Amino acid sequence: MSSIWSKVCSAVCSKSTGLVACGVLIGTAGVKVLASDDAKKVYTNCTAAVLRAKDCVLKTAATIQENAEDIYADAKEINKERKAAKEEDCFADEEEEILEDDFAEEELAEAEQ
Repeated sequence: MSSIWSKVCSAVCSKSTGLVACGVLIGTAGVKVLASDDAKKVYTNCTAAVLRAKDCVLKTAATIQENAEDIYADAKEINKERKAAKEEDCFADEEEEILEDDFAEEELAEAEQ
């Protein structure tokens, strides 16, 4: 079929008006090919593939978002636990200092008696 097109184009395309006619002929054939039932099936299958890919990408994005939310929540919990442990250590240190001060005062009072 391509040899037929080349013969037709070579015969018609020898002059400048022949170039225009050749372009019109190829354009018309192209439109018929693009509007054919086979081409429509290809377009339909390609569109279906794109829609499947879109669904896959959206599922993956949702999974990534859920994982990121889980990581964020876990990180907040870790920081909350660290803060509580630090405050507990601070209170324990203060309580220990108070007990040491009380013990020192009692020893000093006993020594004075």
